[in-house]
Amino acid sequence: MNLQRFADRVAVVTGGASPIGFGIAERLAAEGAHVVLGDFDSDRLAAAGEKLEATAPGRVDTVLGDLSRQSDAAALIDAAAGRRGRLDVLINCAGGGVIRATPEHTEQTLRATIDRNLWTTVYCSLAALPVMAEAGYGRIVNIGAESVRNGLYRHAIYNAAKGGVHALATGLAREYAGHGITVNVVAPAWITTAEAEARLAVASEAERADWDSFTTQMRSTIPMSRPGTVPEVAATVAFVASDEASYITGQTISVNGGSSML
Repeated sequence: MNLQRFADRVAVVTGGASPIGFGIAERLAAEGAHVVLGDFDSDRLAAAGEKLEATAPGRVDTVLGDLSRQSDAAALIDAAAGRRGRLDVLINCAGGGVIRATPEHTEQTLRATIDRNLWTTVYCSLAALPVMAEAGYGRIVNIGAESVRNGLYRHAIYNAAKGGVHALATGLAREYAGHGITVNVVAPAWITTAEAEARLAVASEAERADWDSFTTQMRSTIPMSRPGTVPEVAATVAFVASDEASYITGQTISVNGGSSML
């Protein structure tokens, strides 16, 4: 890859140890960014940092923390700006809601889904915006969800969280447009990952049957009739976070195989 759209830029990727978060970080690093990975899983974060460092030596930092806590989110942004002297890009990818039929949710799963998706995005954005506003430049990209638009089965509570992520972007985009900051959402549909395939390989027969039924429903909503890939999401995020997208703000860009077309 010969694009260097992020040379000398500093990018924070939350959920950086997750498959999609790491894929985004990998793409930004390949285009020259100094990348700061934030995540709450220490083992996975260390492994992700080590793997990325091998391809982007000297341009990778990791910060451990629960980003659904305001103090940890602030510490991540402070660490990024302090170590690298600036903050240009924030990718809010931390998430991982509990996907299940609505009546099966418990108080714990309800709070976990909202905390992991909405509060992480709110707190990290609140911490990053003053830094970006002072510099007169910033790109915030929230990872949303196509299910917010198509009402995918079992996703009502997840959609409540991700819908907030979508709505936050439009409000911030208008509020900070005069500060040189754009705020957008990239909303993936069904995305296949090596991690998900590994879990499926050891799943029980009942779990496999349930997954087959669920994927049949998902496939029926997608005209391309296939899942998307992490590189397809990462490529879209990289464009939206680049200077090429300087006149795009407050938008939701779906990576969805056509499952919604407006």
